[in-house]
Amino acid sequence: MHSMAPIVLVLLAAVLVVTLCRSLRVPAMLGYLVVGFLAGPGVARLIPQGEETAFLGEIGIVFMMFSIGLEFSLPKLKAMRQLVFGVGLAQVAATMLLVALAIGWLSGSPLTGLAIGGALAMSSTAIVSKLLTERLELNQPHGQLAIGVLLFQDIAVVPLLILLPAFAGGSDTLWLDLAKAGGKIVVVLALLLFFGQRLVRPWFHLVARQRSGELFMINVLLVTLGVAWLTELSGLSLALGAFVAGMLISETEYRYQVEEDIKPFRDILLGFFFITVGMRLELSVLFEHCGVVLLLLALLLPLKLGVVFGLGRLFGHRANDAMRSALALAQGGEFGFVLLALSMNLKLVPAVMAQAAIAAILISMLIAPFLILYGERITRRLIKQDWMLQSLDLHQMLVASMSKNEHVLICGYGRSGQALARLLETENINMFALDMDPERVREAGEAGDQVVFGDAGKKEVLIAAGLMRAKVVVVTFADTHAALRILHAVREARPELPVIVRTVDDSEMDVLRRAGADEVVAEVMEGSLMLASQALLEAGVPPSRVLRRIRAVREERYDLFRGFFRGSSDEVESLEEAMVPRLLSVQVCGGFAVGQPLGALRLEDLGVEVKAIRRQRARRTDFDASFEIQADDILVLLGTPEQLAQAESRILQGE
Repeated sequence: MHSMAPIVLVLLAAVLVVTLCRSLRVPAMLGYLVVGFLAGPGVARLIPQGEETAFLGEIGIVFMMFSIGLEFSLPKLKAMRQLVFGVGLAQVAATMLLVALAIGWLSGSPLTGLAIGGALAMSSTAIVSKLLTERLELNQPHGQLAIGVLLFQDIAVVPLLILLPAFAGGSDTLWLDLAKAGGKIVVVLALLLFFGQRLVRPWFHLVARQRSGELFMINVLLVTLGVAWLTELSGLSLALGAFVAGMLISETEYRYQVEEDIKPFRDILLGFFFITVGMRLELSVLFEHCGVVLLLLALLLPLKLGVVFGLGRLFGHRANDAMRSALALAQGGEFGFVLLALSMNLKLVPAVMAQAAIAAILISMLIAPFLILYGERITRRLIKQDWMLQSLDLHQMLVASMSKNEHVLICGYGRSGQALARLLETENINMFALDMDPERVREAGEAGDQVVFGDAGKKEVLIAAGLMRAKVVVVTFADTHAALRILHAVREARPELPVIVRTVDDSEMDVLRRAGADEVVAEVMEGSLMLASQALLEAGVPPSRVLRRIRAVREERYDLFRGFFRGSSDEVESLEEAMVPRLLSVQVCGGFAVGQPLGALRLEDLGVEVKAIRRQRARRTDFDASFEIQADDILVLLGTPEQLAQAESRILQGE
């Protein structure tokens, strides 16, 4: 009979360590790596290291690659062909050659050098893509360069898996095997992209018409794992198939719904992948062969960093973008473990050398989040030219904004930003916009719009865009993390300047206001307000009264609309959403509250507001602290779930 104790202990360790990482603002994946190390065979031996655990970890990579595929489109991939098959091919070839020469010279075996060179040439797709996505850097130039190289690395694993056995077995048909592998890659991807484009959209239309969230979720899992399985059957990697599946769905209108549905599976399984990676680290190897580990680590981090940076510059990328990409790709990757395991089975690499390489890759993966986290700061110290280039960009931005005075500074030039710009234009109000999408900036700029490429979260960029002369700043995209950065920069430069921020719902309104937002426009609240106003007009309420009511609700900052009654169809998608204020009806059926004045309940001490009291089918809002509660009264309360639970207990039991 299996015991639940190891699973419970691993989950407890994961919760504690990841909570600590969040508190210290360190990437959670480091916590998972530490948990894997502590729970694995090297320390506590709570989790057996086998094919089952490794397979679950690989499924985590599948969902991560699927999510990355959703961010890409086929035209975008074609546009990135120089990155994928230019910089990516050159990086893998150059790193393998240099490492193979060094290891071959030290070990006396060229095959050992080739095997380790292939393993060290790989970077961690899971770490890099997750961190770049979290930091909103995936679409920036250095993010695109990093992802392009990672895509080729995933493709390069296939010929390496064929090349190593061919060398080990002394095959006479080596070049024929490689040609077959290349042809297989081309045929499989061509079939998937050609037929997939014609099948995915009508298939999703058919499933969506059934109006079943459960069916839609099952279909997403089917497509993700099904395409990954097909590529695996063809001899390619699961991760590559998942990327293609995501890319196919990205061409449909279901992209954003799929992205939300897949998120829980991706995050949980990706966390388990990092746990399985941490399980591979053995203390005995670190202590007994620390010299070999340090040598391989030196070949890995500085060498790969230099290769990526040099190739980035060679292919025409700016120095700061090349350096930040190099910092992101300097670590080893999950496919390195696959190649090392194969090399050990083929006797190409001695067990001690393989264990040392695994330890070096793991240590580099532990260092990787910090290299990405502080990439901009490191780049500024290493690349002096970066300051000159930034100064040139800021100068050009300053020249473009010089004619603007008393203007509206728009942060984000998506649909909302462009709609705002058109309304301002009709009123002859000056505007100037910043956006991080180079394609959007180029197209809008060609059309004559006053928009430039720039990160609005940086104070120097805002000042160059005319912050000191602006009349108001508007953040038009619903991203709280980025909005907080902008608010911090604006408040440092001009504390008195009005800032308007857009958000999805009321869950982050208080956070944004505390950070300095003068107004927070919630999409859900505004939608509800427009819906209510149309209903009032159709019900015969005079337009003047409707306008007064709308104005009053906005002046009260949507207080009338704050909170809602939750139903079984309302799913809690995140911890932050669970803290959104909601409404709860509590019937006073006897007990402490009967006969007590409302003020005696001290519900405000719990942070709970009484919105209405229903008595004998009449809804009353004209009450104060002296209002006496009677039996069968229904109190409509507003608060978070925890606050409402405490208030209900106090009303019914006096606790």
